[in-house]
Amino acid sequence: MTETDKSTDDGQLRRAIGLPYATAMVIGTIIGASIFVQPSEVTGQVPSVAGVFVVWITAGVLSLFGALVCAELASIYTGSGGVYVYLREAFAPWVGFLWGWAMFWVMHSGIIAAVAVVFARYAAYFFPLGEGGTRAVAVAVILVLSAVNYRGVSQGSALQAAFTAGKLVAIGAIVVLGLVFGSRAPEHFSGGGPFLATTGPSEFILAVVAGLFAFGGWHMVTYNAGETVDPRRTIPRALIIGTLVVTGCYVALNAVYLYVLPVEAVASSTRVAADAADALFGFGGGAAMSALVMFSTFGAVSGIILAGPRVYYAMSRDGLLFAEFGRVHPRFQTPHRALVMQAGWSSVLVLTGTFRELFTRVIYTEWIFFGLLAVGLILLRRRPEVQREYRVWGYPAVPVVFALSAFAIVTNQILSDPRQSLIGAAIVLAGLPVYWLWSRNRGPHSTRTHP
Repeated sequence: MTETDKSTDDGQLRRAIGLPYATAMVIGTIIGASIFVQPSEVTGQVPSVAGVFVVWITAGVLSLFGALVCAELASIYTGSGGVYVYLREAFAPWVGFLWGWAMFWVMHSGIIAAVAVVFARYAAYFFPLGEGGTRAVAVAVILVLSAVNYRGVSQGSALQAAFTAGKLVAIGAIVVLGLVFGSRAPEHFSGGGPFLATTGPSEFILAVVAGLFAFGGWHMVTYNAGETVDPRRTIPRALIIGTLVVTGCYVALNAVYLYVLPVEAVASSTRVAADAADALFGFGGGAAMSALVMFSTFGAVSGIILAGPRVYYAMSRDGLLFAEFGRVHPRFQTPHRALVMQAGWSSVLVLTGTFRELFTRVIYTEWIFFGLLAVGLILLRRRPEVQREYRVWGYPAVPVVFALSAFAIVTNQILSDPRQSLIGAAIVLAGLPVYWLWSRNRGPHSTRTHP
């Protein structure tokens, strides 16, 4: 057994996720609600048909570069924890801890809360829900899906795969029906102006950032490496296949939006997918699209809930979280206590509404860690003892371009909103004194076996 194998032995967790389920996790986690609303943010910055396609393809390529970086790292470290483990091994334990700290308190739990609320708001299209009812439905979704994932990784990943398959079928139907029935529209791909004449560098960067938001979540499959069959091969393949499939779906959906609606209508819409459906089929199209968004967000929440506790499990085994986070259910073989705590905190964020403010302040910091992942890969290439099954295509250009892009996104956010950016950075850095206390008092419950 190699040193890397020793360092990532997960003991009680059962490897039950094969390539189809891992790929479904990548696709299903990425495709939530954003692609049904986010195109307006992109088109508003780039009011040009050609520019919109350039932005979405650029966002897809950058996401693929990030997935390739994660793919090589996943072929080195095959235990649970993903990004946390990669940052810990490439830099220092405190860097990985800050990622996990931000994940639990804001980033990951905030995503769960935010997407669950989106589901509930679209449910209000069919059932009268006030603010209290919307929050109750969102909490119910979190608790139900947490219960499913509590009972086993097979059940959780099977549910995720089923919803992902349904999403892909629905997206395929939208594209086909849009192109067929959209032929009745008076003009296709109309409005706007020439790409270079209507878009400056700043607008293009902002549009790409908006597009990248819709690609969020591609890294989460790495959290479950400890439960993945042959993770050195499976996770790289799932990352690459999944990211390419999502990019194709996003470009195709935007083609339909712009085929059916003028550029100006896409840019001004707050529910572009529903507006496109209404243009095709009349008022009832919006109801069908609302049902699709509910279906899509439900599947996305399932995948996000499945992934997160594996990070807290790994941190607990390193002695950096309470031992309860590292408990594995004797029957279901899941990190059940971590799942319960994640569900509880995400529900608190929903009920208090604090997830909105916290999440928007901190989410940009995710790209600091993504940039560090690419730098860490370069550092790990210089360690001859580190073994890997997969090597990034286009090295070193791919990790360098991805790192520079990630840091450019962070810089742009800081310059555009320095006050909120500093608050977000302070929330993340608040984990440093906590790490210092944990590392000083690391107890015997730590099961980490590697240096």
